[in-house]
Amino acid sequence: IKMAGESTFPDVDSNGSEKNEDVEIIVNVGGVRQVLYGENLNRYPETRLAELINCLSGGYDTIFSLCDDYDPGKREFYFDRDPDAFKCIIDIYYFGEIHMKKGICPICFKNEMEFWKVDLKFLDDCCKTHLSEKKEELEEIARRVQLILDDLGMDASENRWKRYQKCIWKLMEKPESSYSARVIAVLSFLFILISSVVMCLGTIPELQIVDSEGNHVEHPMLDNIETACIGWFTLEYVLRLISSPNKLRFVISFMNIIDAFAILPFYVSLVLTHLGARMMELTNVQQAVQALRIMRIARIFKLARHSSGLQTLTYALKRSFKELGLLLMYLAVGIFVFSALGYTMEQSHPETLFKSIPQSFWWAIITMTTVGYGDIYPKTTLGKLNAAVSFLCGVIAIALPIHPIINNFVRYYNKQRVLETAAKHELELMELYSGEGKIGSSKNELEDLMREGKEHPSWSRQLKVSHSDTFIHLLSDEKHYRTRLQSCK
Repeated sequence: IKMAGESTFPDVDSNGSEKNEDVEIIVNVGGVRQVLYGENLNRYPETRLAELINCLSGGYDTIFSLCDDYDPGKREFYFDRDPDAFKCIIDIYYFGEIHMKKGICPICFKNEMEFWKVDLKFLDDCCKTHLSEKKEELEEIARRVQLILDDLGMDASENRWKRYQKCIWKLMEKPESSYSARVIAVLSFLFILISSVVMCLGTIPELQIVDSEGNHVEHPMLDNIETACIGWFTLEYVLRLISSPNKLRFVISFMNIIDAFAILPFYVSLVLTHLGARMMELTNVQQAVQALRIMRIARIFKLARHSSGLQTLTYALKRSFKELGLLLMYLAVGIFVFSALGYTMEQSHPETLFKSIPQSFWWAIITMTTVGYGDIYPKTTLGKLNAAVSFLCGVIAIALPIHPIINNFVRYYNKQRVLETAAKHELELMELYSGEGKIGSSKNELEDLMREGKEHPSWSRQLKVSHSDTFIHLLSDEKHYRTRLQSCK
């Protein structure tokens, strides 16, 4: 028992380190007590727990710089941190690596590792994947929220052209921004459908007319409708290009390239029709015009700009390149093997349809994909057995990668819905806190706050910072910390 006034710290030698290297300490993290030994903690001296072993000789200032509270009688350190994450982090002192428990938010776990001064390199690769995915999600939410905030805010310092440019951009690119923008999006969708229908109707012989040279051409009425649609597409593309904040990114965007390919064939065919006949034969001009008119089918892909489902399908296929590659590899191997076997087995028949192995590729393709046109078929018994095995293997080869592709689509679709909901939730929280607790704040009030934020920087900072469980660090330059009672939803 120590007398009054006697030091409560353990005995130390002349160098300030404890004489007993196997000293034990008690760490209380969120109400969960854990006994730790210096021999294990000193394996990683740069961590916070290892610093606790050597901080006892530095006095209370040093101790409380490392923990929230300290009981000298029990030699117990108190931390108001997440106990579940701490149980995972202390594995580094025993196993040399850390695995994140299922159900813990990766971002919160990363913050816990930073608090305990444990480097992220000790986190296992499987857990790093979850962390990177979560960071990408938060970056996407922050990007969406920032875009909405940029749309709501109007900088008074901008000139009139800049304001007009921003208004046109929202009108043409953001249907959810206003009623007029929704009307324009619906009109664009209808023009795409009308143009596609007109392109199909123009190929019906009964609706075509015969020109002076005896060739069948489209009806003038359909041609006029096509011209009106092209005029709308051209006006839409030019307005979007002029109002685009980044012209280079706009031009090289995939969907904008599709829009350009849907417009250019019309003007190129006009140039070839009126000027090309002077420089080349009329037959060549007609062939070139016909080839360009076929390129009008590219405009059907313009529907993807107005359909979130088509966009989700496109991104899901991008994520499924590996599975699609496996599918093509399985089919390629099967086609080569069964076409070679079919050619070999059918050579004994005098009326064989398998003239060569390359010609047998076509038979193998339509057989493995269970199409079976019947233009090429085996006539020998061995050839028929080979055909049966080939289409059974084809069904299996096609069915194997389908499930992962569907899973990628469902996962990406659900993820997009979650991100959209999270962005809306973050905006609601910003509106709530920026309105000083007025839950009934409307969108107009939020716009007023954005405009007033240019004059009052403090209000703007309040709008960009959401003090909530779903706080996004990327929206603010200030650094905020969570307690163990907060969670990332």
